[in-house]
Amino acid sequence: MENRLLEKYDRLIKRKGYSTRSEALRDLIRQELVRKEWEEDNEVAGAVTFVYDHHQRGLTSRLTDIQHDYQGLIISTQHIHLDHDNCLEIVAVRGRAREVQKLAHALQSVKGVRHGTLSMTSTGRSIE
Repeated sequence: MENRLLEKYDRLIKRKGYSTRSEALRDLIRQELVRKEWEEDNEVAGAVTFVYDHHQRGLTSRLTDIQHDYQGLIISTQHIHLDHDNCLEIVAVRGRAREVQKLAHALQSVKGVRHGTLSMTSTGRSIE
């Protein structure tokens, strides 16, 4: 590996709090294994997080209906009032990657949802 690239890597892992290159490399490998699980439509876990305007007519009802349609994937939900107009919802999920992605897209695409993300991770079994 080129010295310049290795120096940049060392600065990066130091800022992130790794004590050794091996620890940082281990996490990079695990990250790729998780990505592979999602690509192969394996059983995965994750969280769909989105912010929406709770004043928008029919929006909370529509979001609840979608969650009921995907209840087999949803482990838990958390609802947070950010301010007078905005709510944050966190939906913990577990299931086939494609189905989890469908749920995330369904929630994110509803009119009135201001922003949404899907945080993808593993169930932990394949990255031991």
